[in-house]
Amino acid sequence: MIFITARFRVKSAHADRWPEITQEFTHATRGEPGCLWFDWARSVEDPAEYVLVEAFHDEEAGAAHVNSAHFKAAQQTLPPYLAKTPRIINTTLDQQDWSLLGEMAVQET
Repeated sequence: MIFITARFRVKSAHADRWPEITQEFTHATRGEPGCLWFDWARSVEDPAEYVLVEAFHDEEAGAAHVNSAHFKAAQQTLPPYLAKTPRIINTTLDQQDWSLLGEMAVQET
């Protein structure tokens, strides 16, 4: 799978609205057949920073994502809300889902 994590520094004036601002893009991406997940989280240390964790089945699915109409639209509509260029980690992993964190195993009942 293609595993991506990106950090978005949003202008403070728009930070509370970022989930709403990205809603259409998020919904469209989650609807892509090759998308495994596309999840936003807000930093607890910096309320103007959001972290995006996303994964796609394979390189073909990742390419379909960046060539989609909603990705191209996001390239135009999202940057005006950002304080900095997002930072990204993009890697390929030989798995298709999250692994369990054995060091914190929970006995489920």
